[in-house]
Amino acid sequence: MSGGQRAGMIPAAITPAPTKPIGETELIWLMALLMALQAFGIDAMLPALDEMALDLGVEGNDRQFVIGIYLLTAGIGALVPGALADRYGRRPVLLTAIVIYILLAVACAMVTTYEQLLAVRAAAGFFAAGIVALPPAIIRDRVGGDKMARMMSLIFVIFLMVPAIAPSIGELILQVGEWRMIFAAMALQGIFIGSWVYFRLPESLAPENRQPIHAATIARNMGTALSERSVIGYVIGSTLVFGALFGFINSSQQLIGDGFGRPDLFPIVFGICAGTMAVASWSNSRIVERFGARRVSHTAMFAFIAVVGLQVVFAFGGEESLWQFVTLMAINMALLGFIGSNFGSIAMNPFFHIAGAASSAHGFVRMTSAAILGAMIGYAFDGTARPLALALLASGIACLLLVLFSEKGRLFTPPQAQQRYPSGMRS
Repeated sequence: MSGGQRAGMIPAAITPAPTKPIGETELIWLMALLMALQAFGIDAMLPALDEMALDLGVEGNDRQFVIGIYLLTAGIGALVPGALADRYGRRPVLLTAIVIYILLAVACAMVTTYEQLLAVRAAAGFFAAGIVALPPAIIRDRVGGDKMARMMSLIFVIFLMVPAIAPSIGELILQVGEWRMIFAAMALQGIFIGSWVYFRLPESLAPENRQPIHAATIARNMGTALSERSVIGYVIGSTLVFGALFGFINSSQQLIGDGFGRPDLFPIVFGICAGTMAVASWSNSRIVERFGARRVSHTAMFAFIAVVGLQVVFAFGGEESLWQFVTLMAINMALLGFIGSNFGSIAMNPFFHIAGAASSAHGFVRMTSAAILGAMIGYAFDGTARPLALALLASGIACLLLVLFSEKGRLFTPPQAQQRYPSGMRS
């Protein structure tokens, strides 16, 4: 029996095919909630950081590492599931990632030291990376072009609502139990979503599209995806601004609780800020085809720098109020909703023939670098919003310079002027 035949038998041997075809609406909800497992695993524990630190003997900013280590290893792990799923199919790789997510969530609830918690969280980020890496591939197996863009926009609207409500769910869990119950809730969610995938999601990779795993070819394709001048500025630029966002996520509980003295308002504040990204994602899906990803994202980038400039003025100008900070931070997170998805689309545009490798390479660079940068920004927390404001400003300016490099000094270029790319691909 050939390797291709053996690979083709794996999904059927492991998982039965659903008897009823999955519809578009159900698929969108399933993919969004699948990706949201990771978001919940990060944001639901934010209200518990104080209790967790006290219970496990963690001091100062070190409590942030439980977030940063997960983001870092998830970025590294993003390199793995794509190649495996191209070889063995989406279902077995995805279900394996979900099972690992469940088991390691239970393990997190049982740790006795902070070092153990960090080790288990690192493993969870790496081995469960497929829950975020595979949904775009599953959608791409079914549709392409404008329909894929529309479906992914809707997925991200649902996905981004989870960070808005996850801290409130975490706070409710803390009202009836200890921080370990948050990890138990993660495991229960994993069981629910995993069962949904098992019984309803068919294998989407056609047998003739299965790819062999050749390390040299994968490495060469990834190198190509990161060496194009028209792309690299968008990849690194989005890494910088989202690194600053990760810095906010890492330090947000301390900033709202200690810096502004309102720990009781943390779930509400975080929900407001995260919710604006969901609204922006929906709005972007309505306007980007009309104006083009470059015009929308470049405009958002300049607005981002201007608003961050105000954040710096307020942070260093005296007694900044909580609601001044929240208003400006929410606006900037909304602007990131216009920057991130469009930068990603522009960066992927030249690589339709090696989309899987390009997606993995870009995701690896973004997640790992942004996680490291976010950890550094979060660890610089000094009881005020000043380090965060400076980091946001520096990242915004650097992002602008990088985009200018990729665009050879020209911004707001209309899509039709980009003749380098294949016809029918808008940017």
